[in-house]
Parts: sequence; structure tokens; C-alpha cells
Amino acid sequence: MAHWKLLLRRLVRQIWFRITLFCLGGFAAAFAALLLQPYIPEDIAISVGADSVGNILGILAASMLTVTTFSLTTMVSAFASASSNLTPRATQLLMEDTTAQNALATFLGAFLYSIVGIVALSTGTYGSTGRLVLLAVTILVIIFIVVTLLRWISRLTKLGTVRETIEQLEEATSSALSRWCRHPHLRAAPRLDWIRMARAVYPAEIGYVQNIDVEKLASIVEGRDVLIDVDVLPGAFVEPTRPVAYVDEEMSDEDIDRVRRAFLIGGRRTYEQDPRFGLIALGEVASRALSPAINDPGTAIDVINAGVRILALYGGRSAEEEDIAFPKVRMPALSTADMMEDFFVPIARDGAGLVEVGIKLQKALQSLSRLSPEVFGRLAEEYSDDALRRAAKSLDEDRDLERVRRHAPTHPPEQIAPKSVAYPGSQAR
Repeated sequence: MAHWKLLLRRLVRQIWFRITLFCLGGFAAAFAALLLQPYIPEDIAISVGADSVGNILGILAASMLTVTTFSLTTMVSAFASASSNLTPRATQLLMEDTTAQNALATFLGAFLYSIVGIVALSTGTYGSTGRLVLLAVTILVIIFIVVTLLRWISRLTKLGTVRETIEQLEEATSSALSRWCRHPHLRAAPRLDWIRMARAVYPAEIGYVQNIDVEKLASIVEGRDVLIDVDVLPGAFVEPTRPVAYVDEEMSDEDIDRVRRAFLIGGRRTYEQDPRFGLIALGEVASRALSPAINDPGTAIDVINAGVRILALYGGRSAEEEDIAFPKVRMPALSTADMMEDFFVPIARDGAGLVEVGIKLQKALQSLSRLSPEVFGRLAEEYSDDALRRAAKSLDEDRDLERVRRHAPTHPPEQIAPKSVAYPGSQAR
């Protein structure tokens, strides 16, 4: 993705951007009455009684200021709760919630519209026909506020809750991984590990790779018999001694600088091109839930379910010929082992002493192994063995360990003996 497109998308998702648009709309609505008043018959304005618009605007201004303050306080509380009880990485998604942004923007825009209308009325800018137009616009604004308020009340019941945050993380991660499945190498050619160009390209900054503009890289080598071998993926931490790419020796310093600028580096990881970041955030949610202070294995089980759905997207990707639009740029593939390590290792570590979490973890690995044996089969067995070793050290009862072991993907279903005593809820989870 081009850097400017990514930056534009981020700009649109900023809360101040929507607030600015709605505030400008409020100003435009107030001044529209001045433009439309010559087209309204005077007798209609008198019969309707448009003088009451001043009182309505006063009530609207006072109520919108109160609602805006309350909404902002609620959002800050939700962000703080999600950061302390789930993971600070989740607040990034909560702050981009469109319903919350639209609510704040609507309330603040309506407040400014009311203030502008009151000031204009006080100066005598509006005649009787102008007041009628202002009244009609005010009624439309009130209807819009009511609809927004109803949506906002419904959203407040879920904002910052555990279930809603997990769903938002799952949606963001699934979206990023789906894009990777459609273009596993960002439409570049796959990298060959045993081939490297002669000259390394080092970044000038320290931080995380947030975006790689493959199209820009392709434009640098267009019409030339040279290649660019990208050595990092979005989410990688780089510094001036860590190469981000390798190029031919004959490439000029100016072209090297252009290659360097094709990598957008920032101080934090983002979700757009980095599906591993979403899996890490989900793992952090599960780890926090399994901490002694919270002790909520049910949340960890919900996270495991979300992880299976996400990873199943990668295992079920199309095996058709890849769309390679930029053959002179070579890109590494997303590592299945890295994704599974990011997600399963923290849960296996922190949930080793809980039977229900251990059982669910083994069931999840078994499901992935069945869904796509060629992608997850060997890795599922590897992480299953790792989780079993951790459970053996943490579980006090041998019987509990056997309950967990029965669901391991290394045990074929037909070899699993019926349990004499079923663990409550294990099948449902």
C-alpha cells in the first residue's frame, strides 16, 4: 500500500477529523438559513411562529455540552479499563471506534451549531423568514441527534467490555490476515532464502516497520535488469544496523535512498499490514485474564476460539497461482510458526495450571491440525507437546494431566478412551 493511502486512512480514523467535519457542518447549517431566507414567503414564517427557535437553540446548546462531556468521560474510562484489564494494545482499536467518534462529533457539532445560531439571532441577522429556515434546520438536527443518541446508548453497553474488545481485535486481525492471504507477498515475488543481493539497505530510523510500499519499490527497478530483495515484514523492529532490503551493487545512492523511503517506520506496531500484532494482542488479553489478580479462564477460552478462527483463514487460503504484479521485488512470506508461537506460547505458559484452559488449548490445536494438516499439522503437534510439558509441571493431579492429554492432536480420535468422569463443560468449550 502506498504511504499516502495509509496515512490518509489513519487521518480519516482520527476522532478530531470527524469532529471537525461535523463542526463545519454545524456552521454551514446555521449560515444556510441566511442564504435560504429570501425564498421563504413572509406570511408562512409568521403563521408558523418561528420566533420560538431561540429557546430551542438555547436548550440544545446546554444539553449538547453536557452530553459531550459525559460521552468523553465515558470513553476515557473505557480506554483506561481496557488498558488495565485487557491490554494497552486494544485501546488503539477502541479509539478508532466509528460509533463513538460519530457520537462525539454529532454532539459537539450540534453544540457549535446552536451557539452560532444563538449569536446570529442575538445580532438580528435573521429575519422572520430566516428564523423559519433556522427552525427547520434545527428540527433536522434534533432528529439526527436522537438517532445518534440511541445508537450511542446501545454502544455504551458494550464499549470497552471484554467480549467486545476481543471481537474488535479478532476483526482487525482477520482483516489483516485476509489481505495477506489474497496477496501473500504483497503482490511481489516470493523471496528465495539462498539468494541475496550484494548491497544491504539500512534504515535511518529506529522503530517498527508499519508499511512497505511495494509499488514504489517496483517503480525504482522498472525497466532495469536489477532486483530488490526485501528482508523484513511489517511489524519487524529495525535500527540502522538491521538491513531492510538487499539490492544490486550497481544501484546508485539516490536509488538506495528511494528504497529506504519505501519503508514506513514508526514508534509502535499497527494492525493494517501486521496480522501477527493482532495475535500478540489477543495472547496478551488471555495472559491478563489468566493472571492471579483476574483469574478468568473463560476469557482465555474465548480468546482461543478467536485465535482458531483467525488462523483457519490462513490455513484455508487459496492454492491458486499467486498474483505477482511486481516480479522484480521479492518479499518474504508470513511465517506460520511465528504466528502460532505469538498466540499459543503465552496461553500455554500462563494457563498451564488450569485444566479447562489446557483442554481447550489442545482442542484448538487439534482443530487446526484437522482443518489444514499440511499447514498446521506438524506445528500443532509441536506446540501441543510444549503445552503438555508445561501442564505436567503445573498440574498437581495426574488425572488432570490425563484429561488434558486426551485431547492432544498427537492422539488419533479413535485411540482416545472414553472418560469415566467427564470434566464439567469441557465438551462445550
